[in-house]
Amino acid sequence: MAHPVDIHVGKRVRHRRWLIGMTQQQLAEKVGIKFQQIQKYETGANRVSASRLWDISDALGVNVSFFFEGLQEEDKIAADKARVPADLMGDKEALDLVRSYYAIPENQRRRLFELARVLSDVA
Repeated sequence: MAHPVDIHVGKRVRHRRWLIGMTQQQLAEKVGIKFQQIQKYETGANRVSASRLWDISDALGVNVSFFFEGLQEEDKIAADKARVPADLMGDKEALDLVRSYYAIPENQRRRLFELARVLSDVA
């Protein structure tokens, strides 16, 4: 059975890869492995070694710490299940929404964010 930390790190790899529009094949080529191994990392089936995680972070343009962000917050997220899906970063629609959001110019993006915040407060 996969360790929860391995699953979390894999989800963060998938999340970042999706956000920058990179395929598993492209990431695998940058890291020097087969895309099947990326699949195993993203599902948590295989653990990512420290040196491999270093290479992946370089290929995805983030610090290694990025992959561990949110681990302490998982308990808080679990308590708020009614408002947020359990696997938000694994939801293709949510990732497409985030990618589209960041494609909007910053000044318009801030206005959209404020509108969404007001609407969620009213709901």
